[in-house]
Amino acid sequence: MYQFTEEMKKAYESSPLSFVYYQNVDGKAVPVLASGGFCQAVGVSSDRVLDWISAELFERMNPDDVGMMTKISDDFLNKRAPYDIVFRCKVDPSGGDPNAEAGRIVNMMLHGVGRWQTMPDGTELAVITYANLLATQEVTKERIEAYTLFQKDRFYTDPLTGLPNINYINEYGSEKAGAIRAGGHTPCVIYMDVNAMQSYNNQYGVREGDQLLKLIAETMEKMFPKALISRTIDDHFVMIVVLDDKGEMEKQLSELNSFICKNARGNTTGIRFGVCPMTEDMELGEALDHAKRALKRIDNDMNKEVSFFSKADDVAYWKNRYIVENFDRAMQQGWIKVFYHSLIRLGNIKIAAFEGLARWADPNRGTISPGEFIPVLSRYHLLYKLDLYMFEQICREVKIRHDNNLPLLPVSVNFSRQDFDHADVVAEMNRLFDKYGLGAYVDKSYFIVEITEQDLAVGSERFKDQLKQIRDEGYRIWLDDFGSGYSSINMFSQFEFNLVKFDMDLLQHLDDHNGINRIILKDLIKMVRELGIHTLVEGLETEEQLNFLKEIGCELTQGFLFHKPEPLEEILFRINAGDSVKICETPEEREKMNQTIF
Repeated sequence: MYQFTEEMKKAYESSPLSFVYYQNVDGKAVPVLASGGFCQAVGVSSDRVLDWISAELFERMNPDDVGMMTKISDDFLNKRAPYDIVFRCKVDPSGGDPNAEAGRIVNMMLHGVGRWQTMPDGTELAVITYANLLATQEVTKERIEAYTLFQKDRFYTDPLTGLPNINYINEYGSEKAGAIRAGGHTPCVIYMDVNAMQSYNNQYGVREGDQLLKLIAETMEKMFPKALISRTIDDHFVMIVVLDDKGEMEKQLSELNSFICKNARGNTTGIRFGVCPMTEDMELGEALDHAKRALKRIDNDMNKEVSFFSKADDVAYWKNRYIVENFDRAMQQGWIKVFYHSLIRLGNIKIAAFEGLARWADPNRGTISPGEFIPVLSRYHLLYKLDLYMFEQICREVKIRHDNNLPLLPVSVNFSRQDFDHADVVAEMNRLFDKYGLGAYVDKSYFIVEITEQDLAVGSERFKDQLKQIRDEGYRIWLDDFGSGYSSINMFSQFEFNLVKFDMDLLQHLDDHNGINRIILKDLIKMVRELGIHTLVEGLETEEQLNFLKEIGCELTQGFLFHKPEPLEEILFRINAGDSVKICETPEEREKMNQTIF
């Protein structure tokens, strides 16, 4: 039989709520503990109550209710159905005690509601709460008060702050939200996280960390006296509160944060809040998930304290989740393809090279743009898989291009700084080069690795050393997106590039702010060429832009004015249908025009 700890037994036996714990023993419900509230309700002492339940409680049941009771009890005991039944019985509270008052029979209509509870050692017990529906109004009132006291039991209370805990939120949070709605207001769930709590504990000690959590709890109770406030786990809090005005709510939360930062004993950046207004059809668990996701969107933005959930966020969340969950499948099934975008040499207006771009054509969702899936893969550190996959597809298609008499022009591949944290990129590139026998068609200079200026600006020395190894192996290195906001001329003295690609915004906004980008592009291209580095400007769309790039001495360009990205099979289809190969440089022309760029 299950043995309660002394502490738990004492707490339950003194509880004013009327309930009994049962254990399934060989298919029979055997009572193992009865609360003080149950003993008081039936007038049986605690030392006799378990025997009394087994011997008499159900034997005195109204005969008309026996069949129903037997079936419901059996279904519940075998977990086939819930336990919720009203039955009639005559109760003799003496329980067979010869010293008890004789003939005191009590008529009861008992409502029993049961649920299963897993105990600390894994044992499952059934706990059934009994209420006498024939009790007087006063008794009912007392039991409601007793029920309220039971709610404040340690099972529902955070021992550090004295706030309700996650058990309480799960059990009674929906009631709080319903009460707010009944009052004509909108309930909202706020999920809170203490920013950098671990650092606070490391700096000031766990005891001071606990004091900070207590301060937060006390302050919230003062500032939001009508809210249901809970400490759920570690440094996370949940609040269910009235939301009438978003602006006012944000202001109140900001004031709460300011008070905490000002009155904490140590230095803290305070709390971050994810807020989800609850619509009529929204359950508490759903709202809590939304509030958590709203909080995550704040990320490391130290200028933001509060983030509100919206339907658009929910759509974005499920899109992102689809991308992550189907990414491996998309590669295996070939949903992600290489699209080749031509790079035009301005000196002869011929294709000098291609950039391999990732395009995701999903059979379920249609086209998923790089602007959607690349940031998601970056956030989950999956870009290395994509970039190596793209490199392998380009390697695989070299032979196809050769066998179909297509010019073998160099191809650039985008790599991320993350890639070098998760894979030996140089070894993988060499392995794939050998796997597809590319030495029979091209040398390693055929492949160009593009690294963004942003990645290089924050890259470690180890990362830069690995890029140097790529150059030493014979591959080319291009600096991508120069001028996109992180520009540092100093990087040209720290690393060697074959070419610099200037960000498309510089070209597409040539005449903004009195044409300042014209001056910037002209001077940058002149400087970079004087350093012996070759130049390319992205985003070419108009003849005017083309003429400007020729005037300032830019060598290469890329944009929709000449071609749009297309997959290899589309190129082959056009050619097989009679279309001619687009004008490409020959190896001799490439050698003549530029001996080092490709």
